[in-house]
Amino acid sequence: MTADADFPLPVETAPMDAKLAEEIPSDGEDWQYEPKWDGFRFLAFKSGKAVDIRAKSGKPLHRYFPELVELLSDLDAPQFVIDGEIVIEVAGHYSFDALQMRLHPAESRIRKLASQTPAKLILFDMLADTTGEDLRDEPLWVRRTALEKFVHAANSKNIELSSITLDAGEASKWLTARDAERTDGIVAKRRDGLYLSGERAMVKVKPLRSADCVIGGFRYLANKRQVGSLLLGLYNDEGKLDHVGFTATIRNEQRAALTKRLETLREPPGFTGNAPGGPSRWSTDRSAAWEPLRPELVVEVRFDQVTANRFRHGAKLLRWRPDKAPSQCTFEQIA
Repeated sequence: MTADADFPLPVETAPMDAKLAEEIPSDGEDWQYEPKWDGFRFLAFKSGKAVDIRAKSGKPLHRYFPELVELLSDLDAPQFVIDGEIVIEVAGHYSFDALQMRLHPAESRIRKLASQTPAKLILFDMLADTTGEDLRDEPLWVRRTALEKFVHAANSKNIELSSITLDAGEASKWLTARDAERTDGIVAKRRDGLYLSGERAMVKVKPLRSADCVIGGFRYLANKRQVGSLLLGLYNDEGKLDHVGFTATIRNEQRAALTKRLETLREPPGFTGNAPGGPSRWSTDRSAAWEPLRPELVVEVRFDQVTANRFRHGAKLLRWRPDKAPSQCTFEQIA
């Protein structure tokens, strides 16, 4: 990689973030609405032939997507900084599993996957144009115009311009449309808004569903012996309890009493099917230790995306369900 100074902006530049809302904003302001694509958020930097791709966290991604490095390096545009989502399409659907498979230590494995299931870019913002001019202090509509020209000039099937609408009613349909599974919700941005790196200057709304889950175990807080999160399970077709995710939305004033209640139910194995694993490759400090429970307690939780029969993100605890039998908590709810 070329030194950071060769790029129009430092590779440490943080992407603009979004705050979660229950409803799509329609307060009379001039809003632009976009699908929240179901992939890896990235910033890509180019100068000459040098390309650097960074995840939302700031970690480098170019090693895992060599085909995208080659794609951007070969563009006629001499320099730029673009914001968007990396996606991989499998059988007509965007596959988050296919993206996660790229995070592999073996370069040979990554090259093979890049050839079999190449990734593509969906772009929705531009931080620096092809002359290297910093666009972050320009309003969104100006940046969008520059991005449209960039995508048109790129003329590549693997570089796509994210669709937009200025109609809140139309945007709300995207949450329930037939192809909503290709997206992760809606993002709203002010048309006159600047690009505020690292700030939650956008609004995101996710399609949320709920499910009744069995508590198959729990984890303690890192600094005290009180419950930190509940481990959620659903029964599979074989009648075994699979771990599907967790919820950590426990009120502090309830932790002591809940901990005592859970400790009276401690009993292995907790999960009789797929059990909780250790930390992910992106996590550095999450403990793999957990306490198994007799499968007696049921909670209703709210979730967004499901990947490989698991909630991709932490679920929100809605209510306890003493009226629900654990055996009724099956995967049919999230199919």
